[in-house]
Amino acid sequence: MNNEKLMIIDGNSIINRAFYGLQGKQLLSTSDGLYTNAVYGFINILYKYLEEENPEYLCVAFDLKAPTFRHKEFEGYKANRKGMPPELAMQMPVLKDVLDAMNIVRLEMEGYEADDIIGSVSVCAESVGMQVVIVTGDRDSFQLVTDATRVKMPTTRAGKTETDEYDKARILEKYGVSPSEFIDVKGLMGDPSDNIPGVPGIGEKTALDLIRSFGSIENIYENIEKVTKKGIREKLEKNRDMAALSKRLAAIDCAMPEICKVVDLRRRDFDRERLYDLFKRLEFKKLIEKFGLGEQQSEALPVVQKEIAVIDDLDGLKLLKNKIISSDHCAVVYLLDKEDGFKKSLAGAAFCWAENESAYVSLKSGYQLTDVKYIEESAFLDEFRDVLEDPGIKKYGHEMKDFILYLKRKGIQLKGLDFDTMIAAYVINPSKETYRISELAQQYLAVNIGSIEELSGKGKAFVSFFNMELGKISSAAGLYAEALFKLIKPVGEVLEQNGQRELYYDIELPLIEVLADMEYRGFKINPGYLKEFSAELEEKISALTKGIYDMASEEFNINSPKQLGVILFEKLGLPVIKKTKTGYSTDAEVLEQLSDRHEIISLILEYRQLVKLKSTYVEGLLNVINPETGKIHSSFNQTVTVTGRISSTEPNLQNIPVKLEMGRKIRKVFVPSDESFVLCDADYSQIELRVLAHITGDENMILAFENNEDIHATTASQVFGVAKEEVTSLMRGRAKAVNFGIVYGIGDFSLSKDLGITRKEARRYIDGYLEKYPGVRQYMHDIVQQGKEGGFVATLFGRRRYLPELKSSNFNMRSFGERIAMNTPIQGSAADIIKIAMVKVYNELKSRGLKSRLVLQVHDELIIEADRSEIEEVEGILKESMEGAASLKVPLSVEVKTGSTWYETK
Repeated sequence: MNNEKLMIIDGNSIINRAFYGLQGKQLLSTSDGLYTNAVYGFINILYKYLEEENPEYLCVAFDLKAPTFRHKEFEGYKANRKGMPPELAMQMPVLKDVLDAMNIVRLEMEGYEADDIIGSVSVCAESVGMQVVIVTGDRDSFQLVTDATRVKMPTTRAGKTETDEYDKARILEKYGVSPSEFIDVKGLMGDPSDNIPGVPGIGEKTALDLIRSFGSIENIYENIEKVTKKGIREKLEKNRDMAALSKRLAAIDCAMPEICKVVDLRRRDFDRERLYDLFKRLEFKKLIEKFGLGEQQSEALPVVQKEIAVIDDLDGLKLLKNKIISSDHCAVVYLLDKEDGFKKSLAGAAFCWAENESAYVSLKSGYQLTDVKYIEESAFLDEFRDVLEDPGIKKYGHEMKDFILYLKRKGIQLKGLDFDTMIAAYVINPSKETYRISELAQQYLAVNIGSIEELSGKGKAFVSFFNMELGKISSAAGLYAEALFKLIKPVGEVLEQNGQRELYYDIELPLIEVLADMEYRGFKINPGYLKEFSAELEEKISALTKGIYDMASEEFNINSPKQLGVILFEKLGLPVIKKTKTGYSTDAEVLEQLSDRHEIISLILEYRQLVKLKSTYVEGLLNVINPETGKIHSSFNQTVTVTGRISSTEPNLQNIPVKLEMGRKIRKVFVPSDESFVLCDADYSQIELRVLAHITGDENMILAFENNEDIHATTASQVFGVAKEEVTSLMRGRAKAVNFGIVYGIGDFSLSKDLGITRKEARRYIDGYLEKYPGVRQYMHDIVQQGKEGGFVATLFGRRRYLPELKSSNFNMRSFGERIAMNTPIQGSAADIIKIAMVKVYNELKSRGLKSRLVLQVHDELIIEADRSEIEEVEGILKESMEGAASLKVPLSVEVKTGSTWYETK
């Protein structure tokens, strides 16, 4: 066996790294809603190291939930560790299935941790002359490093994995201690993630200094008088037993009972058929390709190759136009220069007017290759204006909002949009991460048309559409157009089968034009006030800084968690709530718990809020003001959230802070375009609770809304058993937390944390609530059952969310699914209602020929820039359209306010 290599993967550590390294804007999931980002990341990391190391032997070690010998020795061991997020926990059994299909040995044993398995197996492998590579994200493994064993630590960010490698020399160079001395370092500094206490007040730097000087904890205590710093010596003397205990807890057991024979870990070939089926189910297309799976399967589709006719003169353009007019419909694929911001240019457009009949129009641009014939962009738009604006010619497209926006800037109003495949695919399954035409073509048409996105590349390899080889870009765009044309039928059939035609045609499709118009209009910013506000914030931040320095009796970097931790927990002697691997935790949760211990805490919390306000919103907004319009043109996204809510980016105007008065004041910078306009803000009152009343049919709740009662006071009266006039503000506040918490499936633990009460008290509130509103209790039971039986839950308007978690054997995963099942119909229906209202308001303003226009939607509110002469009419349109957006068992209520800034309307 000499010179052979064993690679051991720390399963729990690496799947955690993969999960958090591949989160992105939303978790990667399959089309039926199974989260897969952690498994995907894990397999990519595994593949990378198999390629690099090519070990003859391989295994993956996992923790089990059962207590270990460390729990028996120290009851508080890992007591503070939070459980896996349900989205990660549900992926653990999937990963194990994949590893089984790869014929990779999994090792786990009750009473021991993965670290102990890794240590014992590595010692065993070394004893027969093997080299050992440990892949982990945990520095505990450093104590296992020897001349024959090294550690690889991957870091995954945005899908890219980088590696830190540690052998004996690297550990000594970086930390100044030997691998075996790392146990003593951890014994002194402790480990908050495992709740190993260590010696209070001794962090990593001090621990390393001590072990460099004395070599071990035992030697420190034998020579305690040689510890020159009095404060450190006293801490050590007071906590001798704790240091010894912490070292025992930190030490990896390398002599556990034999879990396997090393010879049993020899690598075997994958079960390729089983792995291929698993990867197909998990929709890991890139991994199927990377692992070379399924080549013999008919599903491994060859890329379609086809030469597409190129239109590069006006005569050809007129012929194309006539073909489209004769057919009365066409699919259009537009290629916009994504790098050009507000002034996007059109590189080309492909049209398909009949099955397998398409052409590509080559257009002029400043970036255009000199040896290519083209049509001037203005000439194309002039010739095609009547086609684009003819509502009688049906247009099919993909992500058409950007094209509508582009045309608006050119003075053209696209009419006749009949189908957008991206929006349709999102309606069918809102859990997917991407909705590319190439993916839909494979799914619905069983053809591989390649990817325009891959043609353009990323980062330094990016190539503008204007600089691509004409043959490649014309073929790709033409095939996309032909695929779009063919997709309308099968995608439409799925919408029909799912009962989602009305959701798609009445809500989502017309909303595209509304969002494009909002982006086009933009929201005016007052830069003068923004700068004044920035100065005001700076003044307050400076005053807070001085106050913090005065209370600390020294200056330090308030933004440094490490320096702040030293001030709070060592100098001021505040109790340590929790530690991180690098020192004391000073996160918001910790500071909130310490708020009544010292005045400095409230100053630090306010300081952080104002610093974030200044950097994120004041400086952030200044950077995105369009220099030509003086407005912010945010992007409104229709296919990002799984709930159906609209999101906004660049910038995110839906996260403007409202809790702090200084946060609310940022709304003063949002103003009308000029003096002839004002802002009208219309806000739904408690829309999610009204939807809850409708869906549950609870008589008590319906009666409260019908009588226009204060629902929170009514709930408090019911739950606390007092007359409404006896309800205190504290009672009302707690009832409000229960009201909104129920909507999100809150449990007693979360409610107790939110209200600062015991779990017993929180459970009493929830039970009291469900007793007074029995319809809600019945709904909570019924909707979960419905989700289990059908595999999904739906909104009042047919929007689905698939919930495979409900059938999981894992309690955490199942509980997560149950909370989502309860919440989705409520939150999703509220999102649908605001969309219906947006379409109604937009159409009404347009049909009446008003100058007023919708400029922003934020959760449950709409903001209109209203001409002063139209204020009364606009207020009427808002109230009528929003309150009439849905017919519920309780009335929808809308409050409309007008002001010269957004701040004044709140």
